[in-house]
Amino acid sequence: MDSKSYLVQMNGNGVHSKNSVNAKTLNGSGVNGKVVHGNSILHVNVNGTLYPTKAKSRRQRWSVKPSEMSNNTLNPIRAIVDGMKLTPNPDKPMIALSIGDPTVFGNLPTDDSVLQAMKDAIDSQKYNGYAPSVGYQKSRQAVANFYSCTEAPLEAEDVILTSGCSQAIDLAISVLCNPGDNILVPCPGFSLYKTLAVSMGIEVKLYNLLPEKSWEVDLQHLESLIDERTSCMIVTNPSNPCGSVFSKEHLQKILKVASKHCLPILADEIYSDMVFPGVDSPSMATLSSDVPILSCGGLAKRWLVPGWRMGWILIHDRNDVFGTEIRRGLVKLTQRILGACSIVQGALESILNNTPQSFYQETISFLKSNSELCFNELSIVPGLTPVMPSGAMYLMVGIDMDHFPDFKNDVDFTEKLVTEQSVFCLPASAFEYPNYFRVVVTVPEELMIEACGRITEFCQRHYRPRSRDSNDLDQ
Repeated sequence: MDSKSYLVQMNGNGVHSKNSVNAKTLNGSGVNGKVVHGNSILHVNVNGTLYPTKAKSRRQRWSVKPSEMSNNTLNPIRAIVDGMKLTPNPDKPMIALSIGDPTVFGNLPTDDSVLQAMKDAIDSQKYNGYAPSVGYQKSRQAVANFYSCTEAPLEAEDVILTSGCSQAIDLAISVLCNPGDNILVPCPGFSLYKTLAVSMGIEVKLYNLLPEKSWEVDLQHLESLIDERTSCMIVTNPSNPCGSVFSKEHLQKILKVASKHCLPILADEIYSDMVFPGVDSPSMATLSSDVPILSCGGLAKRWLVPGWRMGWILIHDRNDVFGTEIRRGLVKLTQRILGACSIVQGALESILNNTPQSFYQETISFLKSNSELCFNELSIVPGLTPVMPSGAMYLMVGIDMDHFPDFKNDVDFTEKLVTEQSVFCLPASAFEYPNYFRVVVTVPEELMIEACGRITEFCQRHYRPRSRDSNDLDQ
């Protein structure tokens, strides 16, 4: 820096000095202003260092546009449902079998012990402030203790608390994938995976589930989709939207594919342990010998409190494949937004330890009974093919569209079902799986019976048998 003269414009006091300023004098002098040197402007910071700046240009008109991420964000369910013309029959009360929220009808309250845990947390006034971004240590330890087992041990450091399972999935995808990568997603599958991935510039590859095999994975198709940019495989078990539960043997086959191609697994296990009696549902981590797994879960479904927004990621990495980098990445991502509600964290240990087993059993018993009722009623309806679930809260029903020429597709079918019968089932096109619809089985039994009766009446009205010529061609 030379010692030529500059015009020093002081910030904040309006003083202008044309005195010769020596760089040594400026340095450390506390000057904070502008220095004009010829046609250039140099800023002077608080310690006297000079640095150049460019003259600011002014926009001529307003131009505020949404980001590429927001433009790329699309929830397939909202995209389809918002476009449907839903005008219920005014002579029939609406029965919504479309929303995966077990609290809607009020017939499935959470247990009193869960409510008491929340009341105690509030009354203690210990949880009104910010929690650590990954959650309170005590709460993380409670989750670790609840899910830890010999086959897949957990410590508090292996648990990250999140704002619902949705944020857990978001963090898991974000830490494992870069723009231009691709992930493997079940089809039919939960629409959030695609919503999140595409918004981040990540390609989604859909691997098929097989309805004729109770929605098992088409393993050959799964493996055919893997390439050098595949960064993650998502496995949903038990399944939304199918209600299926993979056997131990089938999970081991999925893990074998992941191991062969060195792919980590994001295991969406929000419906963990919500399986019907007699069905075995091991977590993926208990079966993995080498594949690292991020297991996402939460309170929402098993404890029937989705609005409490309490989820978690369980980090299973027995061979240290993730090392410190993935863990550090997850911690950094949690620091973007402090997620999990501190009051629910305060109640978490009590919720996990004090909820009676009878509460879980009663919930599962109801879901199984309603599923069997729906399956039995719709199995005898010409043109429909329900697939009996083994867990979760859903049942998928196939539509033989050839027998329903009045409708273009499953969206049109379910739309007209609302118009005529005031029963709303979610078209499975929302799950990338056309010509099916999803039934939520959490409604009261009397409403399930009524809804099945209306669906039967609707199908009987619109069903058309195949013509003789069509039968001849099929033979």
